[in-house]
Amino acid sequence: MTPTPFQRVPWTSAVLLAALGAGTVRARRRLRAIPVLPVTPPAAAAGAPRAAGWRLLTARGVEPDAPTFLAARAHAEAEGLRVLDLLPADLPAERALSLLRLVDPGRYRQDRLAAGRGAGFAVLVTEEVLSRAGVDPAGPRPDTAELLALTRRLKEYAADATGLAIAPGLSCGGAGEPGGPARAAELRAQGLPPGALAAVQLGGLALLAGVAVRQGRWGAAAAGLYWLQPYLALGGPGSPLRPAGLGRATAARPVRSLGAGLRTAAAAGRDAGPDPAADGAPEASRAAAYRQDLAAGVGRFLEPRREGCPWCGSDRLTVRVRVPDLLQGKPGRFTLEQCGDCGHVFQNPRLTPEGLDFYYRDFYDGRGGEGAGTVFGRLGAAYRGRAEMLLPHADPASWLDVGTGHGHFCNAARDVWPQTRFDGLDMGEGVREAERRGWVETGYLGQFPEFASKLAGQYEVVSMYHYLEHTREPLAELDAAATVLTPGGFLAIELPDPESRMARLLGPVWLPWFQPQHQHLMPAANLREALADRGLTVIAEEHGPAHQGNDFFGAVALAATRLAPDPDRPWGPGPTPRARLLGHAVRVASLPCFAAAAALDTVRTAVARRTDGGNAYRMLARKDVP
Repeated sequence: MTPTPFQRVPWTSAVLLAALGAGTVRARRRLRAIPVLPVTPPAAAAGAPRAAGWRLLTARGVEPDAPTFLAARAHAEAEGLRVLDLLPADLPAERALSLLRLVDPGRYRQDRLAAGRGAGFAVLVTEEVLSRAGVDPAGPRPDTAELLALTRRLKEYAADATGLAIAPGLSCGGAGEPGGPARAAELRAQGLPPGALAAVQLGGLALLAGVAVRQGRWGAAAAGLYWLQPYLALGGPGSPLRPAGLGRATAARPVRSLGAGLRTAAAAGRDAGPDPAADGAPEASRAAAYRQDLAAGVGRFLEPRREGCPWCGSDRLTVRVRVPDLLQGKPGRFTLEQCGDCGHVFQNPRLTPEGLDFYYRDFYDGRGGEGAGTVFGRLGAAYRGRAEMLLPHADPASWLDVGTGHGHFCNAARDVWPQTRFDGLDMGEGVREAERRGWVETGYLGQFPEFASKLAGQYEVVSMYHYLEHTREPLAELDAAATVLTPGGFLAIELPDPESRMARLLGPVWLPWFQPQHQHLMPAANLREALADRGLTVIAEEHGPAHQGNDFFGAVALAATRLAPDPDRPWGPGPTPRARLLGHAVRVASLPCFAAAAALDTVRTAVARRTDGGNAYRMLARKDVP
């Protein structure tokens, strides 16, 4: 049988051609979706009034003129924007392609959880946003990396009022393509891992070179498409950008990309230490505080083991899993036991309040705050699903989100409930930041039961999304929710499901065990009964839609952390060359494992949706009207 033309195409080349072609078309489409500022004549700019209430922040070496400033302000005011990142017309090709990979201009403004992105050369901001964000516009002029980090922060304070625009009269001041330390710093400023991205870039180049040599004209076509991509995406008549040296950048792309990837990887390896902590505390002081805590041992952070189930009182207890701290690698070992009568799973012995403070420290704030914020910012689909669960049942005017953290859910839920007042409650200082960002109207700092009498009968909806499992006394939390709700109000809860099959398959590396933070994991039947005891009737329950697609990916991440903890963690023994080398080796070796895990999670999520079974569940209960 004569092979068809399709059968003669090597599959690797076919995949690369499809991916590169789609990426090129996407970049060209996105570029044309970015608005272009009109060119304001200098004479008109000279006679225009001062733009009160606005500041134009620029990187060192960038000198915008008055017409650009006025055109940007007019565009921002017409579009209702409060933050506007300006792209210089001569933005270098690889910088432009990188930005277009990260940002879809058609969705960027509407996506309230999208990370703030820009070119890193000029940002127009209202003084009101700068004030809430605590930014002094009179401070030293930032470099490109610092301005990228600032843009990311400002988007949080103007979640649905941040945009991009091309400024024809703006030049990037001769800045070329970044490489080495500069590129690594810019990636970190955007919350991206420079080492991993450099490894992916170098691996991609090696793959392209391999197919070009081994797979004939189809491999050469794939390599050629990569080579020509800058001109195909950014060049040609009608392009709103005029990248400096586009022809040279296109001709030399493979060589430049190889050099940039090698320099970035080297810089990432040299600068593997932690970034400055979000709260400004010196890393040395942080390490000294941990040494003082650990000097007395971690055994004092555990209470005596209890003999009975905290849910039903039964003494039929068996060990479900024993694990160390796989989240941060802090010293200690933790046991989850399961009740043989009601199935309740709980930490036994449980942490003391001081122990919880120790193990939570630097996870959601401080040293780990940026990483936690990045993870929460990627859960937009989950947040929307939680908010939409209420659509058939109510149109609430007031909503209290308990355990709100920095308010990510409340911020995202405004797309579903734009007229609802969202308040938040949490034990961490992040709730104050949520209030400053405008993600919640009022932020309550403290324990929920302490606020129950003060807030009695004030809310039509109370939500507890992945909150109850963190609490020491979940039944007391349910009592508080019943008190705070108005008659006929709704309580929305989402929890890990300890009855998930993946819990037994993955054992200690099943992510929802989340030790040592999770204190209680309740089967759905137990929660339904507890709600009924408090005058709350379950009207909706979801399992598949609540599934979090991270079973396999989370297992690989926890295993990698176990094999090679962060050598710079301030509670660890201190970095050594051997620890750093081990960390690099584990990260490289785990890349294919992460890729396989992501594929397995995709399949697992599809199955969970179809079978209404997953690793979590949601319940919506209505408070009975007397």
